[in-house]
Amino acid sequence: MNDRRRIIGTVVSNKMTQTVVVRVDRTVRHRLYGKVVHRSEKLVAEDGLNCQPGDRVKLVESRPLSKRKRWVVETILEHGTVIEVPAGGEEAGGAT
Repeated sequence: MNDRRRIIGTVVSNKMTQTVVVRVDRTVRHRLYGKVVHRSEKLVAEDGLNCQPGDRVKLVESRPLSKRKRWVVETILEHGTVIEVPAGGEEAGGAT
């Protein structure tokens, strides 16, 4: 195995071609106060596996592929569920 960094995150968006946005959550302790703080960052990754929003994926670092893209999706760990909202913003079959 190589020395490239690997991180786990959740797919937030797949609206670009061959690219996904992945949110990586981490927990850190505040330097001064000692309180545990939750941090997250959004990374842009190359997607060759056709990921969907909500999927948990493992990313591996790579050479720069574009201005912001420095990661590649290595595997899909679990498929997520996506809640779809009906078009028009109202429930189907509601009173009119």
